[in-house]
Amino acid sequence: MIHTSQFRFRLKPLIIFFRIVIGAIFVFSGFVKGIDLQGSVIKFDDYFVAFGMDFLIPASLPLAIFLISTEFIIGISLLFGYRTYWGTWGVLIFMAAFTPLTLGLALFNPVSDCGCFGDAIVLTNWQTFWKNVVLMIMVLLISHNRKIIKPAYPAITDWSILVVIFVLFTGFSLYSYRHLPMIDFRPYNAGTNIPEKMKIPADAPVDEYETILIYERNGIRKEFNLENFPWQDSTWSFVEQKSILINEGYKPPIHDFIISTQDGIGITDIVLSDEAFSFILVSADLAKADKEALQKLDTLSLYCNQTDIKFYSLSSSTNSEIEQIKISQQLSLNFYFTDETTLKTIIRSNPGLLLLKEGIILAKWHYNDLPEIEELRQPVLSMVIEKARKRHERISAIISILVLFLGVSVFETTRSMLRG
Repeated sequence: MIHTSQFRFRLKPLIIFFRIVIGAIFVFSGFVKGIDLQGSVIKFDDYFVAFGMDFLIPASLPLAIFLISTEFIIGISLLFGYRTYWGTWGVLIFMAAFTPLTLGLALFNPVSDCGCFGDAIVLTNWQTFWKNVVLMIMVLLISHNRKIIKPAYPAITDWSILVVIFVLFTGFSLYSYRHLPMIDFRPYNAGTNIPEKMKIPADAPVDEYETILIYERNGIRKEFNLENFPWQDSTWSFVEQKSILINEGYKPPIHDFIISTQDGIGITDIVLSDEAFSFILVSADLAKADKEALQKLDTLSLYCNQTDIKFYSLSSSTNSEIEQIKISQQLSLNFYFTDETTLKTIIRSNPGLLLLKEGIILAKWHYNDLPEIEELRQPVLSMVIEKARKRHERISAIISILVLFLGVSVFETTRSMLRG
């Protein structure tokens, strides 16, 4: 008969493995959402609107910061073994709260994507729920056997490290909020060829629909399909027809990029096929756009009008809203219409700026980092390539350091715990 202490000793490697898996998932989930804090705020807004809690929208930013930073620090606690007792309680509370929530999302589908991994990995609501069920089993096993995991460092050291990481990660998220994400997981990242990402392969599966025919007899309505509808029975009267999506076909990465004039005339192909450089001002909601940035972009558009650089302004605001803002802020910008969700996906900035050439996104700017006109006096492509190169080098260096640090730290803390 195996003694309880012997059983727990044999169970220890499995518990530590679960700890590392859950910790890594929480760190990854927190990181990809923290690096795109604006996207997380948009997702909170979607939830509040879906649940009829619009009054909470002003709290989206602080709630996003708190939950994302908490999720990240819980992951750090479990991954590195810092105060794992509290980390275990934290992940248990987290999963106990969100597992029932994701079940509700799966059943009623008020929001199609829960956003648990930001735009890095998009899961359906059912996939998210079953993922949480598996994690919950691991969490319960860790929680029940949490005494197995001994802290590798003294309490004061652990708490100091966790507090510093929490503060740094929160600052990192806020920096991403005020600038563009260092890593862009969306289909409109710099270097993207928009027309290529809009193509549908010839052999791609298409959407499959079932046609439902509704007939009425003696005040009673009944649904039929194309196989059994009562076309020869005059006692039935046709009411309406509807189509239900059975199998969703191939959807290209970019499927909703449409630019039109305020009168509804499409100019998407004109913009994407232009061989000249084109600046694209993006503002999902012009009323909420930064006023100082709009003035700066207006000056930039006037400069472009004197050169061979095109300038387009995109917004989802109505004609009346646009005209009112143009008059009040004395703007000369000419706006075209694009869907609000598309604009929010293109760039996490209001307003934001893109540089296009033949449908390829060469560069993107947050309104806090708009290029100066003096920069544009040099060859535009040279400027873009140099900035892109420096940005790529910074990101590569940071990621390499983080991966090396994570690997060494996990190895050392795990080895220490196994010895203990």
